[in-house]
Amino acid sequence: MTKKLDVARLNQLKTDAYENIESYNDPETPKALAQFTGKMKTILMADPEMLESLPEYLPVALFGRVKFSKEAKLKWSHWINTKTMPAWDDFKVTVAFSNDDLPLVKKIRDYSQDLLIEACAVLYLLETQGNGPARSAKDADDRQDEEHGEEDYDDRDQAQDDYEGRDEDDEDGYDDQYDEVRFKGEDR
Repeated sequence: MTKKLDVARLNQLKTDAYENIESYNDPETPKALAQFTGKMKTILMADPEMLESLPEYLPVALFGRVKFSKEAKLKWSHWINTKTMPAWDDFKVTVAFSNDDLPLVKKIRDYSQDLLIEACAVLYLLETQGNGPARSAKDADDRQDEEHGEEDYDDRDQAQDDYEGRDEDDEDGYDDQYDEVRFKGEDR
C-alpha cells in the first residue's frame, strides 16, 4: 500500500523552515545561516529524536545543500500533486546530497526514513515555490517566469493608450511658445 504525503503538514513545515532560514539570512552577518545549520546538524546527529517536536529543523539543516535534477523535479511535482509518499528506491535517485551531509542523512534515515523524505519534499517546495502554499508545477513555472522578467503588458499598454489619447494642448504645463523652435539645418 502506498503511503500518502500530508501536503498541509508539508506546507506548515515549509513555512516554519522558511521563517527559521530568513531569521538567519542577514546580509550584515552573511555566515549566520551557515553557522546555524552547522549547529543544527551537530544537534540532529546527537539526538535525531528532536525531530519529533521540531521536524522543520531537518529541512533547515539541509537547506541549499540538496540538489534536484530537472527529471527529479517532475517526479517531486507528481508526488506532491498526487499526495504520494515516494518509495525509498524512487526517492533516493531524485535527491543529491552533499558528501558532508551523508552522515546526517544516514543517521536520520536510520531513525525515520519518512522524516527524511518529508524533509526533502519541503526542500523541493522551498526551491520551487518559495514561502507560499503548495501549488502545481505549472504554477511554480509561472511564478519563476514572473520573477525572471515576464511583464504584465496590460498596464503598459493602458499607459501607452492613455498617453496617445491626449492632445498636446491638453498637457499640463505645455507652452506653445516652443512649437516653432528649430535647430540649425532643420527644415521649416
